[in-house]
Amino acid sequence: MKKNARYSCYPFMREKISLVDYEIRTDSLTTHVGVALAAIKKETVEVVAADLMAILPMAYHVNGSVRGKLAVTDEDLAWLSNRYDFYVEYVREEIQNFVLPQGTEAAAALHLCRSEAKKSYRALHKVSEEREVPTILFDYLGLLANVFFVMAIYMNQQAGIAEIPFISKSYPMKKKKGE
Repeated sequence: MKKNARYSCYPFMREKISLVDYEIRTDSLTTHVGVALAAIKKETVEVVAADLMAILPMAYHVNGSVRGKLAVTDEDLAWLSNRYDFYVEYVREEIQNFVLPQGTEAAAALHLCRSEAKKSYRALHKVSEEREVPTILFDYLGLLANVFFVMAIYMNQQAGIAEIPFISKSYPMKKKKGE
């Protein structure tokens, strides 16, 4: 007797491979991007909203590109890289130090996206220990985490909220040249 689909939230849930964890993690990433998009629309920063609308389906493409057909292209990676460069032009001074994940609701949501992208990258690494994984997926997720970071800083900048540097008690800071 076939089990009723209403009791299954994901068809591969009982598999014992790391791919399941990766797919669940990237689903969480995509959901967090949707939450960030809602917060950004409230703050009406159109350029970030437009970029997140482009990233939203890409997060699902990253999800399916291991079990299914590779759906992330060199053009997708180049577009994301260009968006990174765009935001860095505005926030270059603010990203010279590690900062606390705070500020506007949208900035905080983007910091969550950054964290989810890093977790997805790590889950993908676990998958790569079991099967071949296209390098572009690592490149995309690593860059995506960095894009979310500069977007978060940009959102705070647009709202006039200063970044708060994080000063580690665990790791000594290296002095920069000229200090």
